[in-house]
Amino acid sequence: MLYSLLLSLSDKFSVLHVFRFITFRTAVAACTALIMCLLIGPYLIRALRKFQIGEEIREDGPKSHFTKQGTPTMGGLLILASIAIPTLLWTDLNLRLVWLVLFSMAAFAALGFVDDYRKVIRKDKRGIPPSRKCLCQGAIGLAVGAALYSGWAVPQFKPVVMFPFFKNLQPDLGAWFVLYAAVVIVATSNAVNLTDGLDGLAIGPLMIASGAYLVFSYVAGHAVISKYLLILPVRGGGELAVVCGAMVGAGLGFLWFNAYPAQVFMGDVGALPLGAVLATIALAIKQEILLFLVGGLFVIEALSVILQVLSFKTTGQRIFRMAPLHHHFEEKGWVEPKVTVRFWIVAILLALLSLSTLKLR
Repeated sequence: MLYSLLLSLSDKFSVLHVFRFITFRTAVAACTALIMCLLIGPYLIRALRKFQIGEEIREDGPKSHFTKQGTPTMGGLLILASIAIPTLLWTDLNLRLVWLVLFSMAAFAALGFVDDYRKVIRKDKRGIPPSRKCLCQGAIGLAVGAALYSGWAVPQFKPVVMFPFFKNLQPDLGAWFVLYAAVVIVATSNAVNLTDGLDGLAIGPLMIASGAYLVFSYVAGHAVISKYLLILPVRGGGELAVVCGAMVGAGLGFLWFNAYPAQVFMGDVGALPLGAVLATIALAIKQEILLFLVGGLFVIEALSVILQVLSFKTTGQRIFRMAPLHHHFEEKGWVEPKVTVRFWIVAILLALLSLSTLKLR
């Protein structure tokens, strides 16, 4: 939007040539998202309190969380607005790939909004039934996968899977890529949602992962660098770096209000679409396998829940004191900020390791 206008004026005003550079627009998008969050945040929090849109704490959760009852939730709306607007302002909207990412975010946001509405307004602690929620997530994931596979979003898109550390291992999934994409999106979305259980816990690793995919997107969209690093080039992939920049900026802004003790929680309306956007970007630039490493913390949290449920149903015994894993450490006596910061450290180490795969092929 604004990018196209400034680009059209760059012939008359040479200083505007700087907006041709993805790196500059990425930085501007991050700053725009951060400022938006800091400015809008207080008004949104007051509005959520006015309408009594507060968090419902589970009775079987950690006792230390009971004091959080009534804390405003659905703050994910702040993050999403702070991502969407800078994306519309600073990316090339002629690229369908950008619109696909926005569609993925909007669709999962709508699903998360309905889930939060049922929990907070209707006082239905279950929200949308899990089976129905997964069905809706799967349908959206299939639509995104089909848009990629058909070449609608990325011309001449190759439905291959690229493995880190192996330059020649690129199996072609063919039409199965559509189902594969849906699984990746649903799994990532739910993993992020499960991680969102402590003040600042989910948004920190999300920012870190977004920063890593900012680099991956820029490399995938740069013909020379991608060729040198033996990465499959993706037309328009560089524009996703701008989206990732907006995610980092929005995350920083939201953390201002979500840091311990949190003034607002993101809710499903934030966690579900943020995970979906991350997965959509990863699929578009052919780096979805690295999600297991970049988003390793989300994977660990999700696995802790799966293992806990399987163990209890098969043996009647629990592996962890409480799942997801962050609650296990709380039950062991770790204070909430310690759990959060240490999990951030793990996320940073995993992101750095993932970036090293760019050269190790």
